[in-house]
Amino acid sequence: MQNAAIASLGLNWRYLAFEVHPDDLRPALEGARRMHFLGINLTVPHKLLAVEIMDVLDDSAKVWGAVNTVRFEGKDQRGEWRPLREFSEAPSELRSHGFNTDADAITRALRDDLGLELAGKSILLLGAGGAGRTAALKLASEQVAQLFLVNRTQTKAVLVASEIAARHPKVKVVLGYPNGKVDLLLNATSLGLNSADSLPFDGTQFSLSRSEVVYDMIYRPAETPLLKMAKAAGCRTANGVGMLLYQGARALEIWMGEPAPIQVMRRALEQMVRA
Repeated sequence: MQNAAIASLGLNWRYLAFEVHPDDLRPALEGARRMHFLGINLTVPHKLLAVEIMDVLDDSAKVWGAVNTVRFEGKDQRGEWRPLREFSEAPSELRSHGFNTDADAITRALRDDLGLELAGKSILLLGAGGAGRTAALKLASEQVAQLFLVNRTQTKAVLVASEIAARHPKVKVVLGYPNGKVDLLLNATSLGLNSADSLPFDGTQFSLSRSEVVYDMIYRPAETPLLKMAKAAGCRTANGVGMLLYQGARALEIWMGEPAPIQVMRRALEQMVRA
């Protein structure tokens, strides 16, 4: 997705993947800074760890408490910090600037892929870990009416509910499954990545026929068991391709300073998912 966009824009850049153990995140980021990387994306479990490592945090990272995009910046002769892409020669003084592009990508995907406006809606959210916490806070900021939180570890759900209560007191948060219907069921767990996985919800406590829309953050496989069952139940469905697309496009814009070629990125992403 990123390399397709970079090629279409004629940039002499390359997007690469590196496997880094959480214990090595700090030296890995320092190495990238010293080697003058323009920027980095971070995946689980680095997003929360990186918050304490960044030299400076964008408001998006402060609000959502996670960093998935890093932009390296240099200080120019006037003492101003600028993205490294703007320098012809690498500056001597560098810093890391952390951003979060995940939260906005969630709501944009729900609107664009499913036509779902969130204000006043009732939502069942499965998962309260890193992705689930960000989703819960973002949904609450959109002034949903009710948010039902279900998580394997109850203490995590309690912490997220407390955070929402402090930030968005008008949003009703319930720990557990709803008794009636919901407008959206959103899966933020990893259940569905493997064919042998169980469903991410308890079928004895909730029926998919009680949800109008089902969104699964997982994008590979393109149709998880949850989405397959949801379609059979008559729900409108979408997978996590849209969320992946929009968070990646925004990250590229942060590094590049201009709009990303969304359609080029979407085609590359869809080809990868189908493959």
